[in-house]
Amino acid sequence: MAEKTWNPQMPLLFQWCRSGESSRLSPKLLREALQEVLASTNLTDSAGQPPDFSPHDFRRIFITDAIRSGLPPHIAQVIAGHTSINTTMGYNAIYPGEAIEAHRAFIARRRTLRPSEEYRTPTNEEWDAFLGHFERRKLSIGICARTFGTPCIHEHACIRCSMLRPDPDQRHRLVEIRDNLIARITEAEQEGWLGEIEGLQVSLASAEEKLIQLDTEQVRQRQVINLGMPSFSQIATRISTARGPSS
Repeated sequence: MAEKTWNPQMPLLFQWCRSGESSRLSPKLLREALQEVLASTNLTDSAGQPPDFSPHDFRRIFITDAIRSGLPPHIAQVIAGHTSINTTMGYNAIYPGEAIEAHRAFIARRRTLRPSEEYRTPTNEEWDAFLGHFERRKLSIGICARTFGTPCIHEHACIRCSMLRPDPDQRHRLVEIRDNLIARITEAEQEGWLGEIEGLQVSLASAEEKLIQLDTEQVRQRQVINLGMPSFSQIATRISTARGPSS
């Protein structure tokens, strides 16, 4: 009964020698030692109070410094013993300045992969053409959303184009266009201009579609969604039951 089995020495970061044997430091002893060190520094926070650290805080500090120093996050995950990389990244503190610098470094890396002529200074003619593109997007019933350098796919029949973004303030113009198309279809049917009827019907369907698009968007903006008040049974979804010591 008095026989003892000595296991191999455990790879503990915080150890101390007790009776000739290396053993781990208890969490309580670590906290007390940390508080003594903090008290001896006379450091205070913004409110003038002494800082309050726990041993677990240094886990966050280590992961943050390691990743900022270039250690890949998945390696930090293995060192920290996390089963998920999301847990490791949750320990990584991101500061606004660091995010800006990281974004600038990302853009710089991407630019090195692109042809250098893409980043040259544009000529006055090219700049005027670029600004002119946005001026030509303005229409009487809205804005043309086609990208720079692309031609008009409907030969300036804007009412038929899916790239037209109608302006709600110009709805009356769309109504006038729709009514005019209806009158022209009626005239074409009376005069027997069958070659024009099909094209006019396509334009009429597009005009009605744009009006529905405007009305739907206005209804959506005015619509009020009642989220309701949750009942107590919906809030108290977790019920903990205290159990006594098992006999």
